[in-house]
Amino acid sequence: MVKRFFIVVFIIIGFSFTNNELEEKFNKAIKTTYEVENFTVEEIKTTSAINETLPAKTGNKNLFQIFSEGKLIGYAYLGQAPSKKKEFDYVVMFDNELIIKKSKVLIYRENYGQQIGTQRWLRQFIGMSPSSEVKYGENVAAISGATISASSMARAVNKVLKTMKILQEKEVI
Repeated sequence: MVKRFFIVVFIIIGFSFTNNELEEKFNKAIKTTYEVENFTVEEIKTTSAINETLPAKTGNKNLFQIFSEGKLIGYAYLGQAPSKKKEFDYVVMFDNELIIKKSKVLIYRENYGQQIGTQRWLRQFIGMSPSSEVKYGENVAAISGATISASSMARAVNKVLKTMKILQEKEVI
């Protein structure tokens, strides 16, 4: 009976830590990308009808407007994508024109495939817009030893770009 209690407590504490870690990394990514110290984020919510049409779903604290000194400075999509056995957390950050400023792997949970977290590889997404199409192995380089994670990140960014295009067309953003 005592062992079960400790296991439940460990799971609850572990889950809470992961969320705090993710939030800290998300906030740090915003600070460095937009070069701001003080900012606020506001979640962008869509109707369920619109959300059903989106390749990258919203409404679960993953699409945000970013403000500094009361002025809109950009947008961020916080998501998860599958790696070989687990999922990793990533963020795609946009300027006001919906051009990717930066993409970043925030938390990677595998022993292999960590190369997708390097800025050298992630830099390929910078400058892409909602009209861009990500094609793994064509306009985004493949990574030997990280094929699953790299192709997954490329698909995720492509879905985010398509989502931003739909939201832009529906005048949500």
